[in-house]
Formats: sequence, structure tokens, C-alpha cells
Amino acid sequence: QVQLVESGGGLVQAGGSLRLSCAASGRTFSSSPMGWFRQAPGKEREFVAAVFGWSGGSPLYADSVKGRFTITRDNAKNTLYLQMNSLKPEDTAVYYCVAGIKTSDYVSRTAWVYWGQGTQVTVSS
Repeated sequence: QVQLVESGGGLVQAGGSLRLSCAASGRTFSSSPMGWFRQAPGKEREFVAAVFGWSGGSPLYADSVKGRFTITRDNAKNTLYLQMNSLKPEDTAVYYCVAGIKTSDYVSRTAWVYWGQGTQVTVSS
């Protein structure tokens, strides 16, 4: 049974940083894409970032986080990370880890098979 468990969320002031982690179990995703989505109150769940399992593939970022967020993975630990810098109040959301891709439409929620339970990130102004 595949499980994705996020951690690292919390409350931070605008301009601050947080590092989210996603520990995967039940399957190895080292050669597969993994990513992050987020959902703010009253809004649709949206794509944040994705990293690919094949060498040479550059990470993909939403325009809203490009230059501020960095997605990385530790294949030995089967763990995905999201380093979030220069946080803004509009980054406040529940952040979800995703894995297991069905289609190449990485920014679509329906492309991903496995979802974590989410971790809350709150950025105060």
C-alpha cells in the first residue's frame, strides 16, 4: 500500500522560509515523477512543482512560485522536498505531495495517482 506523508508545514511570517518533506512508502518512486499541489481556502487545488525521475529532466514550477520554491528529491530515502523561500500570504494553503503519474499533463490534478493527506502552511503578513 502506497503512502505519502507530508511534514514541515507551519506558521511563518511573510518573507520567511519553510521546508516541506514527503516520505513515500510502499513503492519506490526514484524513477518516477513526484510533485506538489496546494489548495487555498475557497480555491481550486493547483499545481506547484514537479520533479522527474529521468536524468536531464528539469523541474517544473508554477509561475507563481518560480524563483522562490525549489523541489528536490532524495532517492535513497524515497523522500521529496519543497524548499519555500520568500513566502507570501498568498502562499497560504494546504500543500499536498503527489506521485504516480497517469498522463504527461503534470499540472493537472487528474494526472496523479497517489496523494498525501496534506500539510498546512500559513504565511502571516
